[in-house]
Amino acid sequence: MKMIVCVKQTPSTNQVQLDPETHTIIRDGRQSTVNPFDTYALEEAVRLKERLGGQITVMSMGIPAAARLLREAISQGADRGLLLSDRAFAGADTLATSYTLALGARQIGEFDLILCGKMAIDGDTAQIGPELAEHLGIPHISNVQEILECSERELLCRKRTDYGTQILRMKLPGLITVDKGINEPRMASIAGVRTSLQAPLDCLDAAQTGADPARIGLKGSPTQVVRTFAPERRGQCVRLPNDEDQAAQALLALVREKQGGREKGEDA
Repeated sequence: MKMIVCVKQTPSTNQVQLDPETHTIIRDGRQSTVNPFDTYALEEAVRLKERLGGQITVMSMGIPAAARLLREAISQGADRGLLLSDRAFAGADTLATSYTLALGARQIGEFDLILCGKMAIDGDTAQIGPELAEHLGIPHISNVQEILECSERELLCRKRTDYGTQILRMKLPGLITVDKGINEPRMASIAGVRTSLQAPLDCLDAAQTGADPARIGLKGSPTQVVRTFAPERRGQCVRLPNDEDQAAQALLALVREKQGGREKGEDA
């Protein structure tokens, strides 16, 4: 079974720096890590390979330093890596990013299943997986909680919805995005680390992927961030008593106090 796992580098700290001109996150690679949701996608792919055999290619779009994260993924069970890296890719929104990843998937060749994390913790859009599937013209299932059955022809899984869960069957090739908790990602072994140092890792730029310059990076992004800022902390935390009756009375007093303040402000 041939699988592709998409991974993204995300800040490993909450001290995120933004480019003052493009308003995008500055990714220098020094304090970045694999997006946590993507680690579940990688682990699920490795488990499928252990059951069915096959090959896993881990793919990412990012700066050259992202190659370290691909090596890390290989140490945990992937077989090879593909990095899409070019200054022309910078500043891409989800549409431009998914287009670029689709080009990378076509460069890899035939595949049975693409696995992505549900979302990236630095954007929380959960759009990349479904958009990538649309670019490739393949079916997709999002928010997968459990893979029940899988073969080279179809996949049966349970997905999370706003109202509960669904059991869905999908013909392959296809794409899934996995939810947090679908498995417990493994640690890299010493043998895995040694293997990752020698494993094949390809790097392609925009020209090598055959990308349309009008569809990548900032130029290819119909949505752009106008302003990003950290919200100001206002007010103070008020602790309520542990006793239910006392907590209810205290909460009621706070509500009346706030309402009274508003009424005085309106009268003024």
